[in-house]
Amino acid sequence: MWTAVGVWRWRRNPLRRRTDLFEAWLALAAAVCVLVVAPAVGWLAGARVDDTLQRAVHEQRQERYLVPAVVLRPTQAAPEGGVAADKSAGPQTPQRTRILASWTAPDGSVHRGTVPAAEEPPRAGDQFRIWTDTSGRLVGQPLAASAASFHAVMAGLAAALGVAALVETVRRLIVRRLMHRRYIRLDRAWAAVGPDWGRADAGS
Repeated sequence: MWTAVGVWRWRRNPLRRRTDLFEAWLALAAAVCVLVVAPAVGWLAGARVDDTLQRAVHEQRQERYLVPAVVLRPTQAAPEGGVAADKSAGPQTPQRTRILASWTAPDGSVHRGTVPAAEEPPRAGDQFRIWTDTSGRLVGQPLAASAASFHAVMAGLAAALGVAALVETVRRLIVRRLMHRRYIRLDRAWAAVGPDWGRADAGS
């Protein structure tokens, strides 16, 4: 909308001011930035983030392994966050059952540790799988390539929207400054002409 108004100010008009022409060029520059520069910045940002995340995905796949584990025995349930539950307190904190499990690392070493249980009640001897590094230390699940791509797209979109918002903010600030200067000039002109307005000998 403001681009169309800015283009309209290019039309020859005896009442057109130099600031009107400047505002027209400003609208054109802002439109170019929003339609060309902002998408380019978004694409570059998304590509950079995607490259970084895809490298992280590759590294995690090389360093993390899904190994079988065996339930040795359930341990005492603990509330989410690892803080002991207080029965005298208000609403009860959701409980998570943890189990003592044993697993063999990719390097052949045997480990024991406490890990969160699956949704089903754990029983001694049950088998499940966990993510570990080469030495058997527990790690999180590797980032999926699709999730990395999604985050990259969101980062690119955020960058493009940020540039567009910045351009529009700057344009509005400049236009506001121009309007302020126009009002000052109008007030000065009216102050000079106002006292003689309507007098027969003033030629008005």
